[in-house]
Amino acid sequence: MSSPLFLGLDVGTQGCKAIVYNAKENKVVSRGAYSYEILKSDVPGRAEQHPSLWIQGGVAALNEALSSVDRKSVKALSISGQQHGFVPVDKSGEVIRNAKLWCDVESVEEAKQLSKEWDWTLVPGFTASKILWLKNNEPENFSKLAKVLLPHDYFNYFLTGRYCMEAGDASGTGLFDTANRTYDSKRLGSIDSGLEDKFPQLIGPNEVVGTIRSEVAQELGLSPDVQVAPGSGDNQMSALGAGAVHEGTWVMSLGTSGTLFGLSTKPVLDPSGAVSPFCDATGSWLPLLCTMNCTTVTEEVRKSFGLDHESITQLAEKEAAGSSGVNFLPYITGERTPNWPHSSGVLTGLRPGSMRPGLLYRAAMEGATFSLLAGLKKMESYGVKATEIRVVGGGSKNRLWRRIIADSFQLPLRFPTEPESAALGAALQAAAVHAGVATPEFIDSHSPPLADLVVEPDASKKDVYEAAFQRHYQIGKQIFEP
Repeated sequence: MSSPLFLGLDVGTQGCKAIVYNAKENKVVSRGAYSYEILKSDVPGRAEQHPSLWIQGGVAALNEALSSVDRKSVKALSISGQQHGFVPVDKSGEVIRNAKLWCDVESVEEAKQLSKEWDWTLVPGFTASKILWLKNNEPENFSKLAKVLLPHDYFNYFLTGRYCMEAGDASGTGLFDTANRTYDSKRLGSIDSGLEDKFPQLIGPNEVVGTIRSEVAQELGLSPDVQVAPGSGDNQMSALGAGAVHEGTWVMSLGTSGTLFGLSTKPVLDPSGAVSPFCDATGSWLPLLCTMNCTTVTEEVRKSFGLDHESITQLAEKEAAGSSGVNFLPYITGERTPNWPHSSGVLTGLRPGSMRPGLLYRAAMEGATFSLLAGLKKMESYGVKATEIRVVGGGSKNRLWRRIIADSFQLPLRFPTEPESAALGAALQAAAVHAGVATPEFIDSHSPPLADLVVEPDASKKDVYEAAFQRHYQIGKQIFEP
């Protein structure tokens, strides 16, 4: 008899990634992927996709992953989805217009309006401002609105025919009472008196959404009794896929943007908006910091000197920790954390001979790292502590960057080996829900794979990095603080 299999699907902005997970062997046994793009637009700040694209991509990725396994052995699946996207659905279940994505900032004025009303900084990426934008700019479409869904909720609706939402993804709407894990009636009413009725039922992290519709079963070649677990946002699922299901274990992602998040047993409510007030996918909370400038900054330096990654890393390793007093404020595309949208990249502390490729590359790494370190210090002010960081993303492959992070944060680093941590997190949740076991407990007994390497901090570098961080922090405030 074949071992039970579980599907995890990550529905992203650039495509869908699917994995098939064998719980008995605790390993990924098959994969699939499908790429797509954001719709091209001449409208400033607009970033949209039609949800049918996610269904097309998700089904294709799942079918590819299922092509080499026994499809009838699949017992459950779960969806990880890009957060914050607004999917407006009418009373017949049809999508009213393209979904506005997390990176759509066309609703910047609505975000300012709501921030003022709520006395809380709402960034335009959050769903709330997009709903108000629809009401203000497309009243005819708003009048058709019967249900507000997020991307992974819409995929769950496609799979099961049920409208529902869970706390992890819902906490990224800006319309959620994070502390009490329920909708915020006052904020919903401030946008429209009937809006709360348009939000679907909230379900818990261990509930089954339902079983797949017969049409879906036929399209994927699955048994119609395959269960659908709640799923969540991609950050929440990445935490599961990296094994960060207990306090102290944090995840850092070094990609185009930088993110830092970890489980907390109490809500972190930061009125400045620097720390996102997320719930996690297990019944706890997931304070999260996101910076806009991470690997783009180091790549800017590398490409400017025309060097490959290894050559410029070797040069940077010869430079001193703290970059000899040079600071690179990395805000080359503006910044959301801190909330300095009109900031820019800045080099300070230059002396004759400072324009060396290795020095500037190291300073760029340190600058991107210090932006994330500022976030951790902010979280620590709310009583949250990290004891270990699990580092993922493209930047995590660079040995020098690993060393800089360990020494700046003075924390040990571990490295998950599964590249699709959100899809793995979804599969782990599906397996846990099917087994009737709480997800953290299941993950404790089915630990996601980690590399053997542990990068321990060098205590002798603590003071030099603290001084460099303080320069970074103070110079930024002097130049860009309103």
